[in-house]
Amino acid sequence: MVEDLRLDSLEGVGPVTTRKLSDAGVHNVMDLIVRGPVDISEITGMEKDTAEKIVNKARKHLVEGGLIAKDFISASELYKTRQSIGKISTGTNCLDTLFDGGLETRALTEVYGEFGCGKTQFAHTMSVMVQKTKEEGGLEGGVLYIDTENTFRPERIVQIAQAHEMDPEKVLDNIIVARAYNSAHQTLILEEAGTIIEENNVKLIVADSAVGLFRSEYLGRGTLSVRQQKLNHFVHLLVRIAETYDCAAIATNQVMASPDVFFGDPTRPIGGNVVAHTSTYRIYFKKSGKKRIARMVDSPHHPEEEVIFALGEAGIIDPEEAEKKTKKTTKKATTKKAKEAKTKATEPEVEATVEPEVEATVEPEVEATVEPEVEATVEPEVEATVEPEVDMVEDHGADITSDDF
Repeated sequence: MVEDLRLDSLEGVGPVTTRKLSDAGVHNVMDLIVRGPVDISEITGMEKDTAEKIVNKARKHLVEGGLIAKDFISASELYKTRQSIGKISTGTNCLDTLFDGGLETRALTEVYGEFGCGKTQFAHTMSVMVQKTKEEGGLEGGVLYIDTENTFRPERIVQIAQAHEMDPEKVLDNIIVARAYNSAHQTLILEEAGTIIEENNVKLIVADSAVGLFRSEYLGRGTLSVRQQKLNHFVHLLVRIAETYDCAAIATNQVMASPDVFFGDPTRPIGGNVVAHTSTYRIYFKKSGKKRIARMVDSPHHPEEEVIFALGEAGIIDPEEAEKKTKKTTKKATTKKAKEAKTKATEPEVEATVEPEVEATVEPEVEATVEPEVEATVEPEVEATVEPEVDMVEDHGADITSDDF
């Protein structure tokens, strides 16, 4: 397999051309297809016609070896190959229904959203899930993690691996982290990733984030066209690597607020139409209190729908599991309070003797002596004496005045 992918195995490629290609970062036949004839002519200095001939020979060589698909195939054959395509389970029922079984290989999945919505946690979770067996929803492969924002945390990988009952040391050994310091370095890492993918059986490539360094370096409208060209090259290179090496690719993306939107969500992903057209699947993450919402924005065959997920020790989890954990924590808190109350009730004896004596002696005596005596003496005497005397005087006065007239 390795001998068939050597550059000198192609017809017309001698030692001089092999040296030029290897010095430029092209180490095997797969890299020739990934880079393309235009890129090959630029990095080696050879003419475009000769570069096109070499790339076409490499493509025919891989087709004969069965590593890539033929130029012309029927839709039924394509449907059969699509049925056997690899998928990585997310470990949750909600996101698996959104992805129709899991994250696909030979495709680029873009995840965009504001800060704290779960993009990096999703990338960490998938870096662990891809290492599971195929029966458990994984691909038994490694991970190439391109970290552009210094957000990769091995401690988080250990927590997720322990939550899924996996060996944390083996999981960390299967993850290759490449720290990118600028946009040119980020592209260079991806260009030279061919040998790393083959040696480590990489089945997942993560770019977190794919647009952050391009956004920070190319500022202003004057550099917009240059930025989009560089970004277009990086994203298309990521897609070609995923298709050629049969692995899944995740690209997290930042967002901005569009000022011309008065109604609805003003959040827009960075990169414009270049990233939008290149991504195979586009997912939008947004916050909703303690929970998160994932919406399928663009897909060739998935319906546009939304699902609710949460974040926990196991990374991306179902909201039902998060509610169960909160109930368990509340139960533990109530049992602790009940135990503390029992200990407090058994220890002090002063509270049980002092309080009832004060209530029994003071309160009932005041109520029994004061209130009934006032009601019995004062109110009936006033009603019996005053009211009838006034009525008699007024009546006689009325009779006397009528007789005088």
